[in-house]
Amino acid sequence: MTLSKRDRRALAGLGVAAAFSLAVWFWPESAASPARAVSPSAVPLAEKRLARLRQLAATAPAREAALKQALADLGQREKGIIQADTAAQAQAQMLQVIRRLARAQVPPLELSGVEIGPARPLGNDYGEVLVSISFVARIDQLLNLLADLTAQPELLASEELRLGGGSNKQKMMSVRLTVSGLVPRKLIPEKKGFAF
Repeated sequence: MTLSKRDRRALAGLGVAAAFSLAVWFWPESAASPARAVSPSAVPLAEKRLARLRQLAATAPAREAALKQALADLGQREKGIIQADTAAQAQAQMLQVIRRLARAQVPPLELSGVEIGPARPLGNDYGEVLVSISFVARIDQLLNLLADLTAQPELLASEELRLGGGSNKQKMMSVRLTVSGLVPRKLIPEKKGFAF
């Protein structure tokens, strides 16, 4: 098979184009990038940026220490979260604490009514369970109960307090106290349905 002059020229051109393509394809990139000139105005900006980065690097150990301290404080405070398998069990634990505190008052308080409230979310990580109690007491007994409630290792707080008039001779009043307790968020049921 013989090749014409035209075919030989086309093959030669194809060879040159292939060699050029391979040279461009495999050429090292570092040799191809030209050196950039640094503008005089960029040097002060770079120095300011370097000084700022050095300041941030110098404060990093103090920030890490503050973070460790905050995490330790959070762990200490979270020890008071009521640990239970369900919200109802957490409310039962709260009710036991409230009854123990009521019996410890002088004279002991007699709970005339107990109402279990709803469990609701409290932020993204916690939940809140409620227990309402009704009783008749003197003002000093109520104040002592509230003080004892806040002194417990569990994270309990008075949510709502309603006072009613009583007999003036004994200075007794009817009290309805709602106590809230902090629980893990996993105990709070998720709301289902449409949100408007």
